[in-house]
Amino acid sequence: QVQVVESGGGLVQPGWSLRLSCAASGFIFRLNGMDWYRQAPGKQRELVAFITIGGSTNYAESVKGRFTISRDNAKNTVYLQMNSLKPEDTAVYYCKPTTTVGYWGQGTQVTVSS
Repeated sequence: QVQVVESGGGLVQPGWSLRLSCAASGFIFRLNGMDWYRQAPGKQRELVAFITIGGSTNYAESVKGRFTISRDNAKNTVYLQMNSLKPEDTAVYYCKPTTTVGYWGQGTQVTVSS
């Protein structure tokens, strides 16, 4: 069954960077697109970025130019490089296979605050 483990979150100051990792198992990673979502307190979960099987990427407008999603099929891992972090990026970040519905990992907390 699908399992993902997100890591790499933390408390950082505005303008700093973080790299999130998502280790996946239970499915054929290289045959699945992967998504990063986030959920801020009191807000709905939103799609931040996705990467296709072929490596094409897409981003929410709010993170374009600052975040980069990438994947390493040899390691069954998807990454989210986050640069120039802003307080509004504060959220729990989740990853999942694009076609999976109803499954979420534990997420990783990102807090951007001075």
